[in-house]
Amino acid sequence: MSYRYMRMLVMFDMPTETADERKAYRVFRKFLLSEGFIMHQYSVYSKILLNNSASKFMISRLKKNNPKHGLITILTVTEKQFSRMMYLNGEQDNCVGNTDSRIVFLGENYDEI
Repeated sequence: MSYRYMRMLVMFDMPTETADERKAYRVFRKFLLSEGFIMHQYSVYSKILLNNSASKFMISRLKKNNPKHGLITILTVTEKQFSRMMYLNGEQDNCVGNTDSRIVFLGENYDEI
């Protein structure tokens, strides 16, 4: 079985002028965190996905939880492309949550992959 890790980037710009808009922002952000997204910058989140099928499923979940206001953009790239990201300022986040080493396979021995 072949696995092609992908990285989904969700970038959003939502209005926060009224109490209802701020609540929608918080609900969407909490949804992203509950789905395993990690924050790279304010309103820029990413998640490691196993393959294209997982990407399609995540897009359907995002559509169901769409806050309906503001601009929400999704970009999916391979993990190899994501790893080529250059940092002009600041340092790369090397925590385990931002790597594919946090992926756990259950049921079969995948040492040969």
